[in-house]
Amino acid sequence: MAKHPLQKAESPAPGFSLLWHLIGIASFVSSFRFLLAWETPMTNSYGWHLQFFTIIALTLSTITFVIAAVADVTRSTALFNVKNALSVVSTPINVVVTTLYFGISAVDPALLVPPEFKIPFAVDLGFHFVPCLVLTFDHLVLSPPWTIRTHEMMGISTAFAFAYWYWVELCYSKNGWYVYPIFALLNTSQRVILFIVAGALATLASSSLKAMHAKINGQTVATKKTN
Repeated sequence: MAKHPLQKAESPAPGFSLLWHLIGIASFVSSFRFLLAWETPMTNSYGWHLQFFTIIALTLSTITFVIAAVADVTRSTALFNVKNALSVVSTPINVVVTTLYFGISAVDPALLVPPEFKIPFAVDLGFHFVPCLVLTFDHLVLSPPWTIRTHEMMGISTAFAFAYWYWVELCYSKNGWYVYPIFALLNTSQRVILFIVAGALATLASSSLKAMHAKINGQTVATKKTN
């Protein structure tokens, strides 16, 4: 397929694009291997490690990049379009993960991870930084511009945030504890505010990534109208 005129590098393609996606997949698989060997109360709890917002984002990242890699090998336009559709959600969510994790950790790491479950720094980066890095690069260099409007992204982000809140409360009702210590310190109203902020950050991340893509790759008149 011909490269989109507003796309920096060729993709899908069995060259650099495939290499980049395989690098991302290798990192994601390494993170999941660590999870499978990591014995914590979450291991045998209701919801497993998918109680973590980070692991949900990592799962979305893995699905996105596996589809991207298959598209590179097969040069499939359909799979490439599926990858781009998933990226609209998975990339901003991973930006939120990185922002909230390192932002809250700068205040007090124990709000997110009890000291006895602290993980090695390289593993930490694999969970909380690498997905954001590789997905952002994929969007800026290996993908056409997103056409999703701000209000549409806001709706998706808000729905995702409150779906996760429901999931967190369901797991709490089964396990008797929250996966993130910070949730136990907040009352219901404060948790609602936290999830609203997370949804707003995802919307802001999406808008910022679209602006960065336009800055790097250019912007057509048609694209401007859709924004």
